Amino acid sequence: MARQQQDVDELFDVKNAFYIGNYQQAINEAQSINPTSPLVSLQRDALLYRSYIAQGNYRIVLQELRNADPMLQPLKTLVEYLSPGANKPAIVADVDARVAKGTELTNDIFLLVAATVYYHEDNYEAALKILHGAESLELRAFTLQCLLAMNRPDLARKQLKLLQDIEDDSTLTQLAQAWLNLSQGGPGVQDAHYSVMELSERLGSLGAGPAALGAAAAASRGMWEEAEQMVTEAQARAPQQPELLLALAVTAAHSGKPPEISSRYLAQLLDTHPEHPFTKEYNAKTNEFKRLAAQYQPSVAS
Repeated sequence: MARQQQDVDELFDVKNAFYIGNYQQAINEAQSINPTSPLVSLQRDALLYRSYIAQGNYRIVLQELRNADPMLQPLKTLVEYLSPGANKPAIVADVDARVAKGTELTNDIFLLVAATVYYHEDNYEAALKILHGAESLELRAFTLQCLLAMNRPDLARKQLKLLQDIEDDSTLTQLAQAWLNLSQGGPGVQDAHYSVMELSERLGSLGAGPAALGAAAAASRGMWEEAEQMVTEAQARAPQQPELLLALAVTAAHSGKPPEISSRYLAQLLDTHPEHPFTKEYNAKTNEFKRLAAQYQPSVAS
């Protein structure tokens, strides 16, 4: 009985809610827990503050970090980086210096923050260097995510095997396998779709990331109405989430909706998320098209 008690993960529900992007549920679960050890308390607070950050509630985190455990302080860097108007080059330079110094490399929270900053900067190699040798399930799953972003599914499959060896039935492992299956296409798309649906049935409402994953898998199978329903339900809880706005624009265009509906979602994404990779690429291609079109304008007025 004592052995079973030791094996109980006090943060099981908090982690699952966080991993599927249901951040309010993660916050509610975290606030209801009375940790039995300082380590559990630290892990709970990290998930709590990261959930607030994911919601964009930065002020709460900055206020509470003033008196929080030193191990949690790297989260301040994440808030600063994600805040509107952030001086991102200066923040990246600061992260580079701290990585080079090396004193924080034993803190998983710093590793997560540094890798997240590098990931947002599309510097996947730097993120992988930070994550190399990490033992936690979440950091290993992040490694797989970076490898997929680099179009290295061969290495991602090896990373998935490590995740499965650690905890095969973990929500993170299932999500990682679904992302890998979707990226490979073919029969894996159906497996990814079923995995996301199973998570939804078992854990409840999905957040932006898993919902976008499930919608992409459904859309790849030609199930556009189901894809649209999945992202619509998630968007009701996170109206300005960029991945969901993009998914809604795509699903609306393929499910017989009037073209202005897709255009509205696209305009909302472009207006509210100027730094999103899709927005940057869209604007760059729009400007390039205008430049090329100008070259073919009549040189003599008719």
